[in-house]
Amino acid sequence: MIKRCAWADSTPLMAKYHDTEWGVPAHDDRTLFELLTLEGAQAGLSWSTILNKRANYRAAFADFDARKVARFNRRKVTALMLNPGIVRNRLKIESTVSNAEAFIALQQHFGSFDRYLWNFVDGSPIRNRWRAQPRVPASTPLSDCISKDLKTRGFRFVGSTICYAFMQATGMVNDHLVTCDRHA
Repeated sequence: MIKRCAWADSTPLMAKYHDTEWGVPAHDDRTLFELLTLEGAQAGLSWSTILNKRANYRAAFADFDARKVARFNRRKVTALMLNPGIVRNRLKIESTVSNAEAFIALQQHFGSFDRYLWNFVDGSPIRNRWRAQPRVPASTPLSDCISKDLKTRGFRFVGSTICYAFMQATGMVNDHLVTCDRHA
């Protein structure tokens, strides 16, 4: 039997996400844009809600091609507001479009979003050794720093808690519990 972090045993989809993706270092810019978008969409909701809508998000947001998303106009945003397969929050939808623009600007400045992002951890994941889920923080001084920097660069829905969840999802930080088979 696989030992997982407790949050991952709620559904088969959550278990699969935990076992194959969460905490695995991500370096593909499209994947990073997808996870940043989904973490922002999650604000105020559960991760399982967003994970269940992930395929719909991919279809609605051009498979997270930032260049395509940056060209979404008001009519496209209005159409997305009618899409029951995603979270129909105008601010979150509009922020995805403006974040795509900021994402492209960061890529142009740093060569890739990956290079920009992983520079915050000197290119290597932070390896924590948590023994209980309540000990895992919702944010850290580093997520505060990343959040602040992203905001100065025009990103929205990138508060410190969202940034920390993004860091966990992308493997910048390993927050699998030491009792979890995925910790190693």
